[in-house]
Amino acid sequence: MGWRFRWTEAHRGRSRTLSGMARIEDVAALAGVSVGTVSNVLNRPQAVTPKTRARVETAIAELGYLPNESARALVSGRSRTVGLVVPDVTNPFFADLARGAEEVADKHDVVVMLYNSAESPERELRYLGHLETQRVQGILATPVNPGGQAVEALIKRGTPVVLLDRGQASRTVCSVAVDHRAGGRLAATHLTEIGHRRIAFVGGPLSVPGVAERLDGARSAVDHSDILLETIETPSLTVAAGREAATTLVRRPARERPTAVFCANDLLALGVLQTVAREGLRVPEDLAIVGYDDIEFAAAAAVPLTSVRQPREQLGRVAAELLFEEINDPSRHGHRQVVFQPDLVVRTSSAG
Repeated sequence: MGWRFRWTEAHRGRSRTLSGMARIEDVAALAGVSVGTVSNVLNRPQAVTPKTRARVETAIAELGYLPNESARALVSGRSRTVGLVVPDVTNPFFADLARGAEEVADKHDVVVMLYNSAESPERELRYLGHLETQRVQGILATPVNPGGQAVEALIKRGTPVVLLDRGQASRTVCSVAVDHRAGGRLAATHLTEIGHRRIAFVGGPLSVPGVAERLDGARSAVDHSDILLETIETPSLTVAAGREAATTLVRRPARERPTAVFCANDLLALGVLQTVAREGLRVPEDLAIVGYDDIEFAAAAAVPLTSVRQPREQLGRVAAELLFEEINDPSRHGHRQVVFQPDLVVRTSSAG
């Protein structure tokens, strides 16, 4: 039959019986206020006097009342959540982005719901639709296609959206990204300055905007020179894809192999490093390696990786700040496109 509490004279001179989970009506009765006042304390605390708010909060604590988030979303028009859609939750880069976004969301008493699109447009569309039906306050997204209809449709229907790790020329949405072309130039310039003339770019799919931009930057650094830059496109940005790409390289005769590899992210670079070590080649003497992102594992690798550093957590924080700025004051909010500059961190893998 469940459990039962009886509140006596110590609780405003009236006895109350509570069976099962506490309801908002029980909180109102114990605090001696209306249900509407309790709702205001939960959703619009600034509309309630401090004395009344304290009384309601005490009743909530005594009863162990848990608000029905679905009902609150229907009443207030939005939930206490924001969505974060990323292409690969196994990549530490996106874990760091999420950490930065969560830090800001927590200050707003909002929970971040994380979704993994796995670079699938169909899955991304499904998740974006689900977040919208859940009445999230807003969405942070690293979309497969930044200019796609899915994001534009959300914006038109009034859901605040900030693009994360994706540049965007459109003034209809905020975006936070890194200048990946500059990052590509940093990596390629570093390798040419230490004497490499045969360089391979390992990364893909090239349909991913950031990957294509890194390759463009590397090409711009070697244009109008005698330096050979070949492209080895990978199906994904994973350690396994890096191992596979490296296998094709190390099977070539030494005189035909590149002497340096620039990888589109650190996971690929770690895969290349594993294969090179397995085949008995030396890093950087036989093959120099440069990664991208500067995740924590880059510095901790058996041969510490040179990497182009992105301000990962800062990207997440700034994106979340822009999102809450739009959520809380849409009439004064102006869409901005924030672009950070990357840094090159030189370690043993290229400059042993």
